[in-house]
Amino acid sequence: MDLDKGLLKLIAKKDQKAFESLYKKFSSKVFNTALSYTKNNNNAEEVTQDVFIKIYDNAHKFKGNSSVETWIYRITINTSINCINKLKKHHSIGLFENGLNTKDFKHPGIILEKKEEALALFEAIEYLPESQKTAFILSFIENLPRQQVADVMEMSLKAVESLLQRAKKKLRVYLEKKFDERRK
Repeated sequence: MDLDKGLLKLIAKKDQKAFESLYKKFSSKVFNTALSYTKNNNNAEEVTQDVFIKIYDNAHKFKGNSSVETWIYRITINTSINCINKLKKHHSIGLFENGLNTKDFKHPGIILEKKEEALALFEAIEYLPESQKTAFILSFIENLPRQQVADVMEMSLKAVESLLQRAKKKLRVYLEKKFDERRK
């Protein structure tokens, strides 16, 4: 049995030290993934808290059919999507009223010299269908291996590759149009 699965078994017994260990190991991955979806630090922090509450409350439900990391990514994606849907429904922030507001968004992976291009990419990602967005974020933002992306999304590797091809095509069209408009 690997260490992460052992930690989950201890967490299922409400072991606080095991929970702290799992949190230290995965909290930055959860936060960065949530940030890629929500584009807002406060919302990403809230999603991160919700994810770890769910892990703590549901550790006993982990079946071991996937890695713990894959299970955590799945929880993170679902929690992030739920957060976005709740925000859209309640219009509690201006993020969705006129499209994505990326002006103040800063992802930890953005290199300063590439900020404008990165912000345009994150804006374009918002317009992808949910499955393409998830495949793209996990593959190219979180740099997960394609097979792990397939495991997280519970689909075949071939299906993930197809989603990524369609996502890249849509992103290319969107970004070319955006940058062509800027040159005029």
